[in-house]
Amino acid sequence: MAVQTVASTTPVDLGPAAALSCRECGERFELGPIFACASCFGPLEVAYDLPSGDPEGLRKRIEAGPDNIWRYAPLLPVPADVADKPNINPGFTKLVKADNLARELGVTGGLHIKDDSGNPTHSFKDRVVAIAVEAARAFGFTTLSCSSTGNLAGAVGAAAARAGFRSCVFIPHDLEQGKVVMAAVYGGELVGIEGNYDDVNRFCSELIGDPLGEGWGFVNVNLRPYYGEGSKTLAYEICEQLGWKLPDQIVIPIASGSQLTKIDKGLQELIKLGLVEDKPYKIFGAQAEGCSPVSTAFKAGHDVVRPQKPNTIAKSLAIGNPADGPYVLDIARRTGGFVEDVNDEQIVDAIKLLARTEGIFAETAGGVTVGVTRKLLEAGVLDPALTTVVLNTGDGLKTLDAVAPTTGPSATIRPSLDAFRDAGLAG
Repeated sequence: MAVQTVASTTPVDLGPAAALSCRECGERFELGPIFACASCFGPLEVAYDLPSGDPEGLRKRIEAGPDNIWRYAPLLPVPADVADKPNINPGFTKLVKADNLARELGVTGGLHIKDDSGNPTHSFKDRVVAIAVEAARAFGFTTLSCSSTGNLAGAVGAAAARAGFRSCVFIPHDLEQGKVVMAAVYGGELVGIEGNYDDVNRFCSELIGDPLGEGWGFVNVNLRPYYGEGSKTLAYEICEQLGWKLPDQIVIPIASGSQLTKIDKGLQELIKLGLVEDKPYKIFGAQAEGCSPVSTAFKAGHDVVRPQKPNTIAKSLAIGNPADGPYVLDIARRTGGFVEDVNDEQIVDAIKLLARTEGIFAETAGGVTVGVTRKLLEAGVLDPALTTVVLNTGDGLKTLDAVAPTTGPSATIRPSLDAFRDAGLAG
């Protein structure tokens, strides 16, 4: 297990966070920058002393909070005064009632798009990074870092600039140019690694155990238990925006799988706290066919996720060895869901479908979720009569290359009315 010493001797204040708990054996550890169990090497996650006994009071407290993820501070590993600290304050993005898309797909029970492209750096990664920043402050780190498929690099760069940290982030050398520019513009160090995301992640794991990495908070490595909790806020927001109700079905993209597992954790917490009525819900995972280790395992009935070499336009999901893959399988099976994949052509078609019907330009990961939703509806796996939420986790402006070859002007004409008529565009 890679461990770094805490650079500060001041008491750790992470609000209701009480300890780190091993997801495999249940052993508990003090809060600190560690991510693997010392006994069984299982992943660690945050355990809480959550408020109890007054769900109505807690609901009112949340509703009176700021219009960002800090309205849920009583349920997150952050200090009570987190909203007063310099942060990028992501969250409370739109839940769009997608009636036009619903008609196109034959959904009658209510279809919603949780559109996280409205976050500060235009992806859901702002949520997880905001939580990691508070952990980095608590543990006295001076540099924020990460391994990234693109969106996370930009989120870390922006959050570090805002919070006064140095940043140094690592990406595969062949990312989409829009994500490279966005990650670099915030002034931190951006390092391209020759190889895919799994190569980048291995490099970061080596750096974290080296003196060169002393004082560095790797948001998705040694700060991963805290970082992952940011995805719970998607579950909280969806339920609050549905009138404090659980969705019947939710379709979530899979990269490492952490987002899906933490959304399930968030839903379970809301049930235990009495903030929503307990009822069955189904969770569906979505992958790109060119990087589909979890869907392959699910459809084969396997419990082990075998790594794959990514080859897909959905580069934000191109993690061939997903850390949370086995837990995704467990959740999909426990809830009666499914894990499916779509090919690159289906991803592009789904991006255009969402844009044409709802005016939402999704990045390729959103094309994956919409494409999988359509595929599962056609197969009779998703129930069209149930309330369904589909996640769009990023902005299509970051992945223009995916749609540019087949998208452009309807015509190019001379500046005259006759030319316009001749082009057949006058309606």
